[in-house]
Amino acid sequence: MSELRRNRRPTHPGMILRAHYMEPRGISVTDLADALDISRKHASQIINGHTRIEPMMAVRLSRVLGTTPRFWLNLQASVDEWDANVELADWQPRTTFAAPGPTNHPV
Repeated sequence: MSELRRNRRPTHPGMILRAHYMEPRGISVTDLADALDISRKHASQIINGHTRIEPMMAVRLSRVLGTTPRFWLNLQASVDEWDANVELADWQPRTTFAAPGPTNHPV
């Protein structure tokens, strides 16, 4: 856990959406919601970090903003991984399985 406490949680993709895409382009929450074909409430939840960026939303965002779905999914995956590590900081597996040794199987 000490390693996790030294680093900060990754920025939620919604905050990146606001700071790097909406504000510079003058896009309002209502405008974004309309473009994404979602409710204003849903758009606000994404922007404010209360809702995850799911794959379908990543595709919509990429098409509306000229990015890639992978960009949004990678941002979300970083947050998800951080949250999981924090939640499981004290968990230890009952057992571990070593990787097998080298084999002569052709690649």
